[in-house]
Amino acid sequence: MAFSFMEGNEAISWAAYKAGCRFFAGYPITPATTIFNTMLKLLPPDGGICIQGEDEIASIGFCLGASMAGMKVMTATSGPGISLYSEQISFAIGSEIPIVIVNVQRLGPSTGSATKGADGDIQFMRWGNSGGQPVIVLVPVDIKDCYILTMHAFNLAEEFRCPVFIAANKEVSMTRETIDLSSLTLPKITNRKYAADDTPFQPFAASADCLTPAFQPIGAKHLVRQTSSTHGLDGYITTDSELIAANQERLNTKIKNGADRFTFYEEFMAPGADTLIITYGVTARAAQVAVNTLCQNGHPVSLLVLKTLWPVPSRLIKTKSAPFKQIAVIEMNMGQYVREIKRLSGDKPVKFHGCMNGDLITPAQIREVLINA
Repeated sequence: MAFSFMEGNEAISWAAYKAGCRFFAGYPITPATTIFNTMLKLLPPDGGICIQGEDEIASIGFCLGASMAGMKVMTATSGPGISLYSEQISFAIGSEIPIVIVNVQRLGPSTGSATKGADGDIQFMRWGNSGGQPVIVLVPVDIKDCYILTMHAFNLAEEFRCPVFIAANKEVSMTRETIDLSSLTLPKITNRKYAADDTPFQPFAASADCLTPAFQPIGAKHLVRQTSSTHGLDGYITTDSELIAANQERLNTKIKNGADRFTFYEEFMAPGADTLIITYGVTARAAQVAVNTLCQNGHPVSLLVLKTLWPVPSRLIKTKSAPFKQIAVIEMNMGQYVREIKRLSGDKPVKFHGCMNGDLITPAQIREVLINA
């Protein structure tokens, strides 16, 4: 046994270190700062780099440069910082630069409440880039998820060469819990695929078998061109509509085609239930308590906890919701993911309960929603 008592942010940091992250740059912001603090303790003694940028824009820029040089990188922030990251997120998508971005969400808009949790950035993480190309967003429920999903996030960033978000929440990230690290089933570590040294190198050349280009670091044997503009296989800027269209389609397809492989979730199916709750993040913990109480009182309800939000796990949602007469979506915002559930539910009624006042949604509130559904 290897029991530890730590908060979610510490678990994210230790998992990043185990996954091979040796570069972190960030700017202090509540409630993400303890990730910075932990990485500062972990990385320099092992030859890694942990630096504070002059602001969020510089911090994510440092990370992209280190990633282009071949390092596994991570940054962490909250809502105001995510807003500042937007241009660099777009750069990482277009130039296929692996990066893990931890968004410890807090109540917005704008500065909002620094010490209050929320899930108000769910749509922003998906659509907060120019061009609208897909990213991957994973959502932890508890400290075990913080550890395991962070390792998955690094693997996915390396495999697909894209930004991968960990959509944490102040309540998950800053709550201390006991975790037995030795009992966790961890994914095998994945590293980005390198191009052969003995063949001509094109930085954005892919194949039908692998839609992610092979990698070569800047400053190594091959000339590597990087640009945030539209480009051809060789990295040169282009306005050729056919080349642009082909690259746009590849950026979209490479992630969406792999979505079923990184659809993470938990389910709690109750015999005889005609209602399915769909939720994510810290709210799933209240939903589990509500479901347990209702089932014990003779009102069976089932629960689906999504841990991959983007790309939308359409196949999973359709399959799991098919047997039920109605769906209830619970989330800590004014209704950002419920629209995806409604889109996939056909004519099935979808009940929604949202809360964005800095308070956690309680089991009693969820039971009230279901009783009045």
